[in-house]
Amino acid sequence: MKQNKSENVPKIMEDKYLEIINLTDTFCNEKLNEEYAQFTRYAIAALCRKRPSPLSKGKAKTWACGVIHAIGTVNFLFDKSQEVHIGVSELYVNFDIAKSTGQSKSKIIRGLLKMHPTDSDWVLPSKYEDNPMIWMLSVNGLIMDIRDLPIEVQEEVFERGLIPYVPV
Repeated sequence: MKQNKSENVPKIMEDKYLEIINLTDTFCNEKLNEEYAQFTRYAIAALCRKRPSPLSKGKAKTWACGVIHAIGTVNFLFDKSQEVHIGVSELYVNFDIAKSTGQSKSKIIRGLLKMHPTDSDWVLPSKYEDNPMIWMLSVNGLIMDIRDLPIEVQEEVFERGLIPYVPV
């Protein structure tokens, strides 16, 4: 995987980081799970490390909701067929913010952190097998599921950091 997950934040952003993760951890512990909590901490820390950090302006609850929405969007959190799911309106109500505000922050976060369902950096490890998008790569202009190619090719693609692991 390309990205090194870290919760390290600059000293100047520590208070804001703690304020936001207090909100996200509480929400994830009550409504989601530890895996979502961990990935929201990674995302918030990554945003804290941006120069300048977008988190330095705005309310903690708005950023907390936006980060959960962004991670949730990438991992299909709002799909009722998923084991862990929640209605998007419930998310906004929980943080007492407007739908447009939550969606706007989520879009900003997804753009800054380059989050999308095909990027294994932001797909929860428990979702790898269920997310065919992270296994799709362009090979000579043709989109292919890398799991269908010979093991040697899979190993090379893994070495390049394009897939999270070599499927067995």
